[in-house]
Amino acid sequence: MKKITIIGSGFAGLTAVKTLRKKDRTVKITLISPKAELVYMPSLIWVPSGAADKKDIIIPLNNFFKRMNVSHILNEVIGLENNGRVVILKNNVRVDNDALIIASGGRFIKKLPGIENAIIPCDGLSGVEKIRDKLKMMDGGNIAIGFSGNPKEPSAMRGGPMFEFLFGLDTQLHKEGRRDKFNLIFFTPAEKPGVRLGKKAVGRLLSEMKKRDIITYLGNKIKKIEVDKVVTETGEFPADLILFMPGMTGNQWFDNTDLTRSEGGLLKADKFCQVEGADKVFVAGDSGSFPGPQWMPKQAHMADLQAEAAAKNTLDLLDGKNASYTFKVELMCIIDSNNKGIYISRKMNGGMLLPNCRLMHYAKRLFGWWYLRQYR
Repeated sequence: MKKITIIGSGFAGLTAVKTLRKKDRTVKITLISPKAELVYMPSLIWVPSGAADKKDIIIPLNNFFKRMNVSHILNEVIGLENNGRVVILKNNVRVDNDALIIASGGRFIKKLPGIENAIIPCDGLSGVEKIRDKLKMMDGGNIAIGFSGNPKEPSAMRGGPMFEFLFGLDTQLHKEGRRDKFNLIFFTPAEKPGVRLGKKAVGRLLSEMKKRDIITYLGNKIKKIEVDKVVTETGEFPADLILFMPGMTGNQWFDNTDLTRSEGGLLKADKFCQVEGADKVFVAGDSGSFPGPQWMPKQAHMADLQAEAAAKNTLDLLDGKNASYTFKVELMCIIDSNNKGIYISRKMNGGMLLPNCRLMHYAKRLFGWWYLRQYR
């Protein structure tokens, strides 16, 4: 029996499971992750306002694994042996395989001095709950929201959610009747924030910030974050609550492998999602550095597309065929503001930008419900 191991239970890992099982009902699938749950990141933006809570974010996967006939191992990966044919786990556990799909996500670069003084929203539910709880205690003040990237890996960044927290908190404070007591500040080293979304999107986002009286600090390198302020290379500004999204790099355990890495620390993959120089080792989602345009996003939709290609190629290689499935490069997102949303898409041959409207807000919520049905 063919044995395929998947590392990670995020979007890419679960899509790989579905794709493998759809094409082969007999292959043995083993999935390794610290918990049998999916953290649905897109809904984190609604936690501070109370529009979403734990049941909307944390999706138990035991029933899904049972339906898909997946053997789930609750453990953490610390390295690989035998050219990827053996996965090393904590407590000296070893899992062998005939093929490996790595979908363990990225790791935030937390080297900025004082980054512990900021909340990283995409760290998970606990982070956004801190935002919610601190907002309730604040009578007013300065809220600073920003992001940076990995200078050696242009695609390894997540700016989209920070626009959503920015606009979402503005909407929330207006609804609570206390927006006039707060200053909202947006900061990033980029001169044109959101440029990967397209030139028109940058203009739309900056226009939205101006309309909402949001202060901007753009194009200045961030030197450090202190308890009550953000310091850049050209100055500083006070902040009572700081939300910050650093750039991403590869998992720590990648250091305990011989897998080819990109300059930015991710696993270097070819157009078939196979790690360069490795035999039957694939990568999908935030763990990988893929060929394509610099605007290729790190988002759930892209991870799904890569995971599908990786899973199909895995089965073909095990059957003695050549890898032939590639993935479509496509950016699709709704920048949500708690009551409205801006739809943005970008493809190799163009894109689309729709006006800020309530329909997009409800579309995003409906999509989340529809997407998660398969795992509940």
